[in-house]
Amino acid sequence: MPANHLKTKIFAVALAVPMLVFSAAPAFSQVGFGVTIGRYPPPPLRYEAPPPMPAPGYAWGDGYWNWNGGRYMWIPGVWQRPPYEGAYWNHPHWDHYEDGWHYHEGHWDHEEHGDHHDWGRERR
Repeated sequence: MPANHLKTKIFAVALAVPMLVFSAAPAFSQVGFGVTIGRYPPPPLRYEAPPPMPAPGYAWGDGYWNWNGGRYMWIPGVWQRPPYEGAYWNHPHWDHYEDGWHYHEGHWDHEEHGDHHDWGRERR
């Protein structure tokens, strides 16, 4: 086997091993994406009275405005089961920056994350 071919194989294995280890690790965080809209802010949030909790341990995720087909579309709230003990729901929201309105997906986060709101806490 030529030396260059052997070096290529060693390099490929060296790159693959960390990827295999990383992909086998349990994933508790979520990958998200963002949307940037020009100068038009989302409409005001709607209040939704949550329906009865389907079972103990669920958390209510408030509804939010999403961007779809060139316009804002309301996505109703939903009961969700937290993926792990101590998780809280960080709701989807829009923030205004110099280049426009940015959408941030909702995601589950660790309670020790620090400054957070009580969105996603059980409601009765």
